[in-house]
Amino acid sequence: MAREEKYHFNKETLSFERIETTFVHIIKVVGIQLITSIIIGVLLFFVISWLFPTPLEKSLRKDNEILKNNYEMLDKRIGEMGKILDGLEHRDNNLYRVIFQAEPIENEARHLHNSLYENIDKMSNTQLLNTAINKTNDLAKQIYIQSKSYDELFNLSKKQEERLLCIPAIQPVLNKDLSRVASGFGYRNDPIYHTTRFHEGMDFTAPTGTDIYATGYGTVSFAGWLQGYGNCVKINHGFNYETLYAHQSKILVREGQKVKRGEIIGLVGSTGKSTAPHLHYEVHFKGVVQNPANYYFVDLPPADYDKMIELSQNSGHVLD
Repeated sequence: MAREEKYHFNKETLSFERIETTFVHIIKVVGIQLITSIIIGVLLFFVISWLFPTPLEKSLRKDNEILKNNYEMLDKRIGEMGKILDGLEHRDNNLYRVIFQAEPIENEARHLHNSLYENIDKMSNTQLLNTAINKTNDLAKQIYIQSKSYDELFNLSKKQEERLLCIPAIQPVLNKDLSRVASGFGYRNDPIYHTTRFHEGMDFTAPTGTDIYATGYGTVSFAGWLQGYGNCVKINHGFNYETLYAHQSKILVREGQKVKRGEIIGLVGSTGKSTAPHLHYEVHFKGVVQNPANYYFVDLPPADYDKMIELSQNSGHVLD
């Protein structure tokens, strides 16, 4: 049978010309058709596989979905436990370790600070597993560090029971309703000289004769008249602490006397540089005046403590 000849129309010569079929031309045509067939076949394979998965593929997809759901639940629980630990760490650094004057634990020491994945929808099973491991390792380290911190604080408490008794820790006058806070620590207007000066303590208004209490165990280091302070008592609590109680109407202790927290040491008055009956109270640590508001942690709950801080910042009622 004779081979069929093919022609194409030449627009320039306006005539039909015979197409010469060479071996190279045949190879190119066959190659193009073969590549096109392979591409179409691969695309059809993936489309069919996605639309009609095998039982094994269905099972794997279901397992992956369950894994992601379980990870989400685990991640939520880890987050909840992390928040609880954060609260414990905050109280540890800002309350317990302050009381014992122990150095706070830096945040870097408590956490691993690994870079964790956030978008779990794009994670592989390996990434999900690694993320869960990273987070649980970080949580485990937090728990370990916090446990060691409590061990340290427990040892400090055993060694420093006496110190806890001696640290100034209550208000020097009965003040449960906090109505007697006249002025706090900081710069205030002097009621006599009408100039701005630094008020080194806290003033508590009270009727003349109101009991004044020692705020911690210690020894009376001074009991007498002190220029500007009137009748004044100083107590050396040891551990670098000293307290001062000024403007008393009557002193009820003597120098060298041992006193306990809550023991009456004098009566409120208006002696010395004073404009009305009140107690001027100071706390010193290592010879430096401290804000007395930081030393009422025994007898004031958090809500009352916040109220006391607000009242003590009133700058218009300095009485000495």
